[in-house]
Amino acid sequence: MEVEVRLPTVLRPHANGAALVKVDAANIGEALNELSSKYPGMSGQLLTQSGELHKFVNIYLNDDDVRYLEKLDTKLNDGDVISILPAVAGGSD
Repeated sequence: MEVEVRLPTVLRPHANGAALVKVDAANIGEALNELSSKYPGMSGQLLTQSGELHKFVNIYLNDDDVRYLEKLDTKLNDGDVISILPAVAGGSD
């Protein structure tokens, strides 16, 4: 399945500045692996060494958080949109 992956500003330098890339994958895990294969600088930015999603990375499939779906096993359909968002923390007193 060909899907669109929207990249946050912090990851764009690893993808030659692209805000949007397309990958062919059957599930989220395959999509992230293909992304890391195409753009080796992203390797380690999205997944841990054990192949799990980093805690500070949020992945959405068509506006649904994959952590509440089937995580990396979440199935994809042609034309789906994956959005990668870094977790934001902090604030002021």
